[in-house]
Amino acid sequence: MSAVAEDRADAPVASGVALWRRPAVLRVVGVLAIMALSVSLRTHAITAKFWIDEGLSVGIAHHPLFDIPGVLRKDGSPPLYYMLLHVWMTVVGGDGESRTHALSVLFATLTIPAGWWAGRRLFGERSAWATAALCATLPFLTYYAQETRMYALVAFLGLCSSAAFTMAYAQRDRRWIPAFSVLTVLTVYAHNWGLFLAIGMGAAFLVLWRTAPAAERAAFFRDGLLGFGLLVLLYLPWIPTLLFQAKHTGAPWSDKPPLNGLISGLQNLVGGVSTALLLTLVAAGGLATLRGGREGRERSRAVVALGVTLGVAVVLAWLASQASPAWATRYFSVFVGPALLLAGAGIVRFGKVGLVALAIVLVLWFNPHERSIRGKSDAYRVARTLQDDGLIAPRDLVVAIHPEYGPAMRYYLGDGYRWADALGPVSDNRVFDWRDALDRLKAATPKRTLDRLAPEVAPGQHLILIQPIIRTGRWGAPWTAEIRHRAPQWERALDHDRRFQRVVQVPEFGRRALPKGVRAVVYLRR
Repeated sequence: MSAVAEDRADAPVASGVALWRRPAVLRVVGVLAIMALSVSLRTHAITAKFWIDEGLSVGIAHHPLFDIPGVLRKDGSPPLYYMLLHVWMTVVGGDGESRTHALSVLFATLTIPAGWWAGRRLFGERSAWATAALCATLPFLTYYAQETRMYALVAFLGLCSSAAFTMAYAQRDRRWIPAFSVLTVLTVYAHNWGLFLAIGMGAAFLVLWRTAPAAERAAFFRDGLLGFGLLVLLYLPWIPTLLFQAKHTGAPWSDKPPLNGLISGLQNLVGGVSTALLLTLVAAGGLATLRGGREGRERSRAVVALGVTLGVAVVLAWLASQASPAWATRYFSVFVGPALLLAGAGIVRFGKVGLVALAIVLVLWFNPHERSIRGKSDAYRVARTLQDDGLIAPRDLVVAIHPEYGPAMRYYLGDGYRWADALGPVSDNRVFDWRDALDRLKAATPKRTLDRLAPEVAPGQHLILIQPIIRTGRWGAPWTAEIRHRAPQWERALDHDRRFQRVVQVPEFGRRALPKGVRAVVYLRR
């Protein structure tokens, strides 16, 4: 073979090698590899059974798509996640646990390329990889990637919106102003705590405006009016519903958070005290090394934008929960984006110490948390036992004393039964009506409500009392304290009512550790 022929024969091989050496190709392969590893980590418990909130999610999403915003006047949430879940269930062909959890896995996985891209754009190549690795293993996202709730979606949107805000106003790239407005309003439409993030961005904008060169402030302020004005305009249609929800639903299941709730919430977000301290100290030290020059100034302003946004949003959420309690660690999903962007930017600037710290964090975080995810509720087991043992029949009456557990039990029991809760008969068993629920619960004494329900149960039919398992949780908030008070009253009322005969309790615990969730007490109408 001639030398020319040999060169031609080797050309495709050489071209292929050159292709794989291209930085863009290596980046794509690297990000895809991290995404694949993350999916493997976050699908160990994808078949986990639903707990109380997931039953509500699927129940709401089963309503007609454009009826969902109206249904949510009863619930207190914004509509984006439930409408997406409705479409998703139609596309994947069902509402099974693994199918609906897959939507959350998708959003958790999308944080990885989004974090890589935002980290690279704001802080450079090394920060991009660190942020992507943190997004891929964060325990908070591992947990909520396998739950049929909006928290993985909120984390993804919060990351994208805070990055777009920083590019639009810290880096002064005006092309990102519309993206900031749209992404931020989507975050707010996904969870009400998105409002705190948006207000945090407003505070960060004012800081950036005040520290901008005097000659640029007028144009900077106009850009702010444009971006935040569009955000408000897009959110205006939902404000009447939000005001109605604030007046009539609220979160009576929540306590006022103590002062250390600010710290403990952020600790839980990143997997505990030790990890929080390590990340905070190393990342803060790394961010402090930012120096002058154009690149240094841009990155310093990006740190200010993200830091002020995060700090103001967290403090505002805490203050708002003092006035009207609505505090839960899962709501911290809205803070995941700016927190991980700051952590990824800072930790790689601390040299070898930062790389060691990053490696330690990733090792500690690489845990599927399968047992805790699968142990959220025994509702499926209770429903299966009732049906397999012939303890429930069509037209029997199911009464959920922890009312918002009704949709989860309805999901597992299916159609063919009648439904009520501690407040009385239920017309829509796929959603719980939170409107003035605490006042209605206090007024609905067990004896009075039972007298309303008893005539609906014919002789020979069953009344199945779905009781919460009290000793596995904290029940000190106004709503949960009332449920704790009502549950034994209901059981005593039925035990002493001559119209009913107690048959069995499901399950019988004996010496076993109590599960989380519910138990059922079956009564026969005499």
